[in-house]
Amino acid sequence: MSAAPEPPIHDADQIAQYERARLSRDPRFDGRFFTGVLSTGIYCRPICPAPAPKARNVVYFHSAAAAAAAGLRPCLRCRPEVAPDSAAWSGTEACVRRALKLIRAGALNDNSTEALAQRLGITDRHLRRLFARHLGAAPKVVATTQRLAFARQLLRETRLPIGELALAAGFKSVRQFNTGFRRAFEMTPGDYRRAQAGPRAQAGLRLLLHYRPPYAWRQLLDFFTTRAIPGVESVDDDSYRRVIRVGTSLGTIAVSQVPGKHCLQLAIEGIDSALLTQVVNRVRLLFDLDASPAAVAEVLAQDPLLAETVAAVPGLRLPGAWEPFELVVRAVLGQQVSVKAARTFAARIVERCGQPLAADAASDVGLTHAFPTPSQLAQADLNGLGITGRRIRTLQQIGAAMAAGDLQLERGMDLATCLAQLQALPGIGPWTAHYIAMRGLSEPDAFPEGDLGLLKALQRVEPQAGVRELSQRAEAWRPWRAYAVMYLWQTLA
Repeated sequence: MSAAPEPPIHDADQIAQYERARLSRDPRFDGRFFTGVLSTGIYCRPICPAPAPKARNVVYFHSAAAAAAAGLRPCLRCRPEVAPDSAAWSGTEACVRRALKLIRAGALNDNSTEALAQRLGITDRHLRRLFARHLGAAPKVVATTQRLAFARQLLRETRLPIGELALAAGFKSVRQFNTGFRRAFEMTPGDYRRAQAGPRAQAGLRLLLHYRPPYAWRQLLDFFTTRAIPGVESVDDDSYRRVIRVGTSLGTIAVSQVPGKHCLQLAIEGIDSALLTQVVNRVRLLFDLDASPAAVAEVLAQDPLLAETVAAVPGLRLPGAWEPFELVVRAVLGQQVSVKAARTFAARIVERCGQPLAADAASDVGLTHAFPTPSQLAQADLNGLGITGRRIRTLQQIGAAMAAGDLQLERGMDLATCLAQLQALPGIGPWTAHYIAMRGLSEPDAFPEGDLGLLKALQRVEPQAGVRELSQRAEAWRPWRAYAVMYLWQTLA
């Protein structure tokens, strides 16, 4: 006997959270829930570009399968049946999600579909079958579509020669690029570039990364300034720079705000052109460029504790991290010490075991090393750096676990799963786990409720309040509790 269809979600608090996320179209909630529109009989992803239906016509489901079982049809614009992290991707279908991440990382730029399938532990035929079922396109077609979309941005925003641009977008040759571009857009890349009437193209690998205003650039830069690791990062009045590693490629980035426009400018040096897409994706997370500040403000401004700061600092962002492992190390080093002390410890570790930049790539702003990899940290001698022996053991056990694949932290993973994995490690409690999720994984609802700064901010209006009262009050801030953390910390600045 088959199981009964899963009904729509009825919990009022959960519905309120999902309603806020739906209206924000925040991509971090894609696949976590689905909206059923009773007036049209369709169901959608929370990022659907169609005009938002009225709340009275919307019901919520945990999975696409539940929405389909309720008699709703999938939206043709947002394709909810292929949303990442959905229940339909359980079991072997989870391979599709991992395959897409590998494709975005350039797995099919120089390798065959057979090689990709081998990395996934399945046959080439099964991989093609999964893509046909869930995406309606072959892996190579998906990869080409992604490369062409990025190539169009490069054509609009850079002066890269067509040959160099083709390689930067992930094509093997100019001929392959030209053929694919003409087939997709019925014009040559050169004709497309000449037809654009947008911003003047920038020389070199410089791209404009757009965001939804307002954007509290100064506050974000100040946050990075106090935590910048000497040798790895450098922050001045106008820009953020750092050493980056993508795969085995080592280089630098510089990010600055474009005056009068809703975008940041990204300059990239030294990175293999085939990895350019990965760099852009990571920078967008680092600077929280996909957030919806209006949706965040609408929820948080309802609390008198936050209202004044939300109004005074519109568009406050959630500072990200270049990679989750780096944030794990930073969080552990920051336990029970000042921000300045944690920064000093991190600088000593980088100098001891970080990978140095080549002499000809050294920066005039003091960029000298990449942050250590998990294996480098696990094998390093960290004695004599002023770090306690217990903390050294914690760092090296975490490094060994991540190097061996026993600990896998991926952006977009379920918050509860992430917290459980982290807290199973020695030396990581609830505060550290939530802080890692908040910044290292860009989780908008992470909430380190035991943070002394948060309690101090609350006690300004409720002198007797404790962790319990803070946690209860924070329920009304979902699904933006991490942004509430940033605003509460801002009140103490």
